[in-house]
Amino acid sequence: MTPRRGLAAFLAGLLLLAGIAGCGIPEESEVRVDGQVTAARSGSSSYRRDEPPGPTASGTDRSAFVTNFLSAAAGEADRAYYRVKQFVAPDGRSRIQEKQPSEVALTVVRLRETPVITETTDGIKVTLRVQQIGLLRADGTLVPPVATDTEYRFKLSAAQEDKPDAGWFVKDPPPNVLLLSDDALRQYYQTHTVYFWNTDRTRLVPDQRYLPLAVPDERRVTEVVKWLTAGPSEWLGSGTSRLPDGTRLINNATESDGQWEVNLDMPVDADDKRIEQLIDQLAWSLPELDGQLELKIHNQSRKKVPDLAAHRRANPAYPITDDPQRFCVYDGAVHPLALAGEASGQVPVAAAYNKGVVSAGFSRSGDAVLAALVTTGADQRQRLTVGAGAVPVSIFQRSPQSYASMGRPVWLRSLDPERPQGLVVADGRLYRFDGNAQLRVVPLTVEGGVTAVAASLDGHRIAAIVGGGLYVAAVNLNGGVVSVGPARRLVTSLTDLSAVDWATENSLDLAGSVGRPAVYQISVDGALETALRNDVGARVTHLSTYPLNPVVPFSSGNLMYEANGVAYRNNPFDTIKRDQVLEVTPPPAGVRAGNPTAPFFLY
Repeated sequence: MTPRRGLAAFLAGLLLLAGIAGCGIPEESEVRVDGQVTAARSGSSSYRRDEPPGPTASGTDRSAFVTNFLSAAAGEADRAYYRVKQFVAPDGRSRIQEKQPSEVALTVVRLRETPVITETTDGIKVTLRVQQIGLLRADGTLVPPVATDTEYRFKLSAAQEDKPDAGWFVKDPPPNVLLLSDDALRQYYQTHTVYFWNTDRTRLVPDQRYLPLAVPDERRVTEVVKWLTAGPSEWLGSGTSRLPDGTRLINNATESDGQWEVNLDMPVDADDKRIEQLIDQLAWSLPELDGQLELKIHNQSRKKVPDLAAHRRANPAYPITDDPQRFCVYDGAVHPLALAGEASGQVPVAAAYNKGVVSAGFSRSGDAVLAALVTTGADQRQRLTVGAGAVPVSIFQRSPQSYASMGRPVWLRSLDPERPQGLVVADGRLYRFDGNAQLRVVPLTVEGGVTAVAASLDGHRIAAIVGGGLYVAAVNLNGGVVSVGPARRLVTSLTDLSAVDWATENSLDLAGSVGRPAVYQISVDGALETALRNDVGARVTHLSTYPLNPVVPFSSGNLMYEANGVAYRNNPFDTIKRDQVLEVTPPPAGVRAGNPTAPFFLY
């Protein structure tokens, strides 16, 4: 398959995933940024290879000129300064000091409002009121913002005073900063996932990058391989493994008659197992390729893969095999949910323990199920009950501690079925728990009360709401002990954050407020936002998703949440009704039926 045909097939798959994830977004939703829902669609709707428009493309339209100025830095790093300086008046270009292409970092901002353009006696002034999102580096990573500016000001002048139609120049641009709007990030970059092994090299961990659409097809494989040799994003460092120091690509990756060749220089000779693992990384990091791949080390052939697509099917990035199943809590017990077009399951918990339940978290582990139940007793205190085994799980342990309140428990998808680990928030602190329901505090690198936690599909990343802010962090499970790496705060337009879960490999569904309760989707680096529902009606107190992924796709809505004691689902957004709850006895005549609450997925 040629690079362009392979790329076209890859994009078709991405758009399909985007369509699936986006199902159920109501018409009144204000889509701020395309994501995956968002992430897969970012920059791929038109899939242009051209660079952003130049300074004359807007004609005399000042607003369009400002918009184009905020996209000028997009594209390949070696031309970023050139493109931006074309917008700047010659006498102001010295305010932007150039750096080497590898050191270029774009200041990504979200406009809080339409740019304000005013004519004054001192000239045409432009005011940008912004939210700092992060720095986009030449290696495709978006790191936390360094700048704290909430406003940028500059002036516009006619490009040629004697020719009013010649367009505009920027006068007095912000010094030594290359601005890029989040809209331009979406339009001129494609999000791309690369994969790194966790620290014990048992599963792959996704890492989101941004690839300029201006990069030619024939060089895209080269750029991705360079990302792998350079190592994971900083925030993932404590939970992932790098290739040996000094590993680099020899020349560019090449393609001939549908076969790609990657030639690496490694300072140490890799054994066959490491070569196989490197092939897994390449196969999953290059999903647009489905033909042959040859890996060379020091110009010597080490591995030939005849069919990359088949290799991915035989070697999934992380262990997940079956479609997810929906459950909820009804009258203090877990019950299956039946939605049209979906298979429903049985409650994997013995009836003797399925009592007094407030919320629950289930996870598949081989042929067994891990079950964690938050229960309440006569004293109105909440405790965690944990069990594991074949369905129905009938051996449980109960935590000796009790709490005033506990959040939804989540399992870390560890490969060791003998040492399951999970996380739960209780009374404002984050705890880890094991199969014996022993709770121990998990230290975090940020201060503040913890109100929610979510675990990624790979089991080595978490999202948490701490002190009112949204954070992500890598998780290390070495030795059966859960340790959380440095937390990275994500920028979001939402306030009063109340619930979070993983929507895809590299995006989160987040509940909060934009003046009224809302649910947004946000990329794992905070750059891309989509309003899934702008007016929920009440504060969301519980949220659960099935993370959309390339291993086991899911064609139905993958989001459920609870607000004001009522459960909802998406695709389309609607309440989860009493008659969709299975294995319940109808109430006596004249007695009002209860509402299903705390919906969640088993996968």
